[in-house]
Amino acid sequence: MPMTAIAANQAKPKDKPYKLADEKGLYLQVMPNGSKYWRLKYRFGGKEKVLALGVHPEIGLKEAREKRDEARKLIGNGVDPSDVKRAQKAIQGEAVENSFKAVALEWFTRKMADKSQGHQDRTVRALEKDLFPMIGGHPIGGITPPQLLAALRRIESRGAVETAYRAKQTAGQIFRYAVATGRAERDPSHDLKGALATHKKKHLAAITDPKEVGKLLVAIDSYTGTPTVKAALQLSPLLFCRPGELRQMEWTEIDWDKAQWELPAVKMKMGQPHIVPLSRQALDILQEIQRLNGTRRYAFPSARGASRPLSENGVRTALRTMGYDNDTMTPHGFRAMARTILDEVLGFRVEWIEHQLAHAVKDANGRAYNRTSHLEQRRDMMQKWADYLDRLRSEASVTNVVAGNFGGKQ
Repeated sequence: MPMTAIAANQAKPKDKPYKLADEKGLYLQVMPNGSKYWRLKYRFGGKEKVLALGVHPEIGLKEAREKRDEARKLIGNGVDPSDVKRAQKAIQGEAVENSFKAVALEWFTRKMADKSQGHQDRTVRALEKDLFPMIGGHPIGGITPPQLLAALRRIESRGAVETAYRAKQTAGQIFRYAVATGRAERDPSHDLKGALATHKKKHLAAITDPKEVGKLLVAIDSYTGTPTVKAALQLSPLLFCRPGELRQMEWTEIDWDKAQWELPAVKMKMGQPHIVPLSRQALDILQEIQRLNGTRRYAFPSARGASRPLSENGVRTALRTMGYDNDTMTPHGFRAMARTILDEVLGFRVEWIEHQLAHAVKDANGRAYNRTSHLEQRRDMMQKWADYLDRLRSEASVTNVVAGNFGGKQ
């Protein structure tokens, strides 16, 4: 039964420590000296852990439950609340109450919990490596545009122009959070428009020649890494979704009866729900990997712990081991591969392709298509695309065999 506030208040000490259980892992630890401590028992990365939530009666039952729910939300998004607590303690002694560093940490714990692990890791690197050393100890309300620019110029000076732009964006979000919480009056990053070097976007490498696609598919089938990574590799050309969407696929999103993958809006770049029809080939791969990972939240869990999805470098590293470097093929390149061949070789309508890519497609009246637009046509397109890839794979396999038999160049 759930605990009551009266039971917590009236709990008496005994000769040995004991626990009063609430719900969802929360309990009150009562010590022989009469002290009472709120604790949360949880599992993370396959290990059982305990998180301290405060002392009773300073923290009442209601507030303890709120802290429990915040911690469980972090866990659900692949973040260990114990790591967050350690990070908070690490800066407590060195940062003034309203320093950029203190506000940035608060912003991170409140606003980044639902972001992907890769996005969180990139943000932490930008803060710890580039922003904290230069402006971390400054009161956030007193940081000027030239001070922020100096930190960004330091990044720019090592040739990392794209990183400088991302750091500027991160700093802007932190300053705006400080404005919203009454600790700064404005965001100085707004004044730096045009101050950084022009960033030239580099298009991600992709293989679009059908013969080379066939060779890539053969190489994927021969990959000898983990079954989880291999399945993600095999699905990448079939589904041509964004790499982050594939990594974070959850079993609850698969509708086996309708043979489709239903992605919620919160996972999509454009903020709209999306449907990916599943070909027979894609279903076979998913059913096979379900035998291994079916009890996990993610279809492609991280090797570091089932509560996290596969690392953003999982598929990229596999491509590298197969001999495909960043200038030849990238995980994102499967999208360009499909976009080019579906249009230029197979002749499918561009709006079907663009909608399947989850791009911002609008109809003749300027209205955004919803997730079911052209669904049956897209379902047919995805099956024909999978069949076409099978044909390219078979042709490449035959070519390799013939070349091997007659000493030809592979």
